[in-house]
Amino acid sequence: MYIVVTGAAGFIGSNIVRALNERGQTGIIAVDNLTRGDKFRNLVDCDIVDYLDKRDFLSSLQAGDFDGVVEAVLHQGACSDTMASDGRYVMDNNYRYSLALLEFCIDEAVPLIYASSAAVYGAGSVFREERGCEAPLNVYGYSKLLFDQAVRRRIGEADAQIAGFRYFNVYGPREWHKGRMASVAWHFFQQFRDQGRVRPFRGSGGYGDGEQRRDFVSVEDVVKVNLHFLDHRDLSGIFNVGTGRAQSFNDVACAVVNASREAQGRQVLSLAEMQAEGLIEYAPFPDALRGKYQHYTQSDIGILRRAGYEEPFLAVEDGVRRYCRALLGAEEQGGNDSAV
Repeated sequence: MYIVVTGAAGFIGSNIVRALNERGQTGIIAVDNLTRGDKFRNLVDCDIVDYLDKRDFLSSLQAGDFDGVVEAVLHQGACSDTMASDGRYVMDNNYRYSLALLEFCIDEAVPLIYASSAAVYGAGSVFREERGCEAPLNVYGYSKLLFDQAVRRRIGEADAQIAGFRYFNVYGPREWHKGRMASVAWHFFQQFRDQGRVRPFRGSGGYGDGEQRRDFVSVEDVVKVNLHFLDHRDLSGIFNVGTGRAQSFNDVACAVVNASREAQGRQVLSLAEMQAEGLIEYAPFPDALRGKYQHYTQSDIGILRRAGYEEPFLAVEDGVRRYCRALLGAEEQGGNDSAV
C-alpha cells in the first residue's frame, strides 16, 4: 500500500514527504509537475518509491491502476499564486484536479487530506470555517473555496476520512523555489543578506508602517497537523491551520534581523533601534495589490482544538529564528539549499 503526496516537490509537500521518511515510511508515490525542473532538489534527501507527473497520475488513477493499493492521499499540489490571472488554468489545476481525487477517494474509501487556504476568507475580519466568513479576493482563493464547498456537499458519502486544512501564512524550509509567492520571512532574509536591510510595506488598510498583521505559521507545525490527522483517521472536516495569533510584518522583520545578527555575534536590537539604524526601511504599498490584499488574518483554531489537536504552535519570534538559522547554516555549507 502506498501513500500518495501531490505537490511532493513543492514547499509543504516535500516537508511532508521528509517527515514521513523520518517515521520510517518510504512507500510514497510523489506526484508533481516538474516543468520547473530544479524543484527536484526538494526531494533529494527524501526516499520515495515512485515519481509521477500530475497528468500521468490522474490518467492512471482514472484508468483504475491505483485501485486497492493506496493507503491515503495527502493532496498538497496546487497553483498557489494569489496574483495568477489565468483563471482557466487555476480552476482546472486547483478545482477540477482536486474533484477527480475526491471522486477516487470516495469510491475507494481512501483517506483524503488536502490543502485549502486562508485566502477563502478574503478581506474579512472573522476567520471561522463558516460560509458567512468566506469571500475570496482572487481566483486562487475562489478555486479553494469551490473545492471546500464540494467537500461539504459530499463528505457525508465518504466511508473514509476527508480533512481539508485552511493554511494561513506558512513559512519555513524548502520554499526557495516559490519566487514572489515565498513567505515574508524568506523575502526579508534575502533582503537583509543582500542589502543589509529589510523592507516591509508602508502603512495600508488602516495599519501603520509594517503593522499589517497576519497569522504566520511555521511549516513545522503544518506538517505536524497533517501527520496527526493521518494518525487519527476518524477526524474529518475543514479546519483552519494557523497559530491563532496575528503578528505584524515588523515582528517578522525583527526576528529575521536579530537571528542574522545573533549568528554574527552581535547584540539583539529593538524595532525602534532597527528603524533608527536603517535596518528596516518601508517600501511603498504596491498598486497591483490594492483591493486584493489581506491586511489582517488571524485563524480561529477552535474547531482544530476541539478535534483533539493539542500541540502548541511556534510564535514568529521562535519559528522565524529557527528558519533563519537553517538558511544561514545552508549558506555556511556552500549554498546547498535543497532542505531550506
